[in-house]
Amino acid sequence: MITVADIIRDGHPSLRKTAEEVPMPPSAEDKQTLAEMMEYVRNSQNPALAEKYGLRPGIGLAAPQIDCLKRMIAVHVTDTDGKLYSFALFNPKIVSHSVEKAFLTSGEGCLSVDEPFPGFVPRYARITLKAFDIDGREVKLRLRGLPAIVFQHEIDHLNGVMFYDHINKENPFEIMKDALPIER
Repeated sequence: MITVADIIRDGHPSLRKTAEEVPMPPSAEDKQTLAEMMEYVRNSQNPALAEKYGLRPGIGLAAPQIDCLKRMIAVHVTDTDGKLYSFALFNPKIVSHSVEKAFLTSGEGCLSVDEPFPGFVPRYARITLKAFDIDGREVKLRLRGLPAIVFQHEIDHLNGVMFYDHINKENPFEIMKDALPIER
């Protein structure tokens, strides 16, 4: 079981490295790791379980955050219409995206980052991604709004990119032209 102690913190060198592709079909060990990542994200959103196990609430987790340099992510998030996006994926890749940008009005946070980084993080408003599910079957997802932002955040981790890298250093709260503000 993954705990808060397993999540590495900002400054750890693994957070700046590019993760390796996971060979398909996935090994039993990789499937187990991905299942445990999803279990963490789900349990962290349950107040009773989060308190019992001392979990910091999160809506996504990437393997590099547990010092595993493999292309695996787990996301468990509900969009503004109440639709649940719960996916444990190997080798996610954005295959297309909108020109339109979006950002969370509250800014972004991260399980690996303890201190706040105020500012807007520009992301694509819509993305299409391809990946493999926990059983190695190909998956294609079309995402928009909050789920699109969360998946981009986690995929960034696979490429050694942190959310605050995207914040405008000169004007952190600059609203990008025609960008879609998303409430969280």
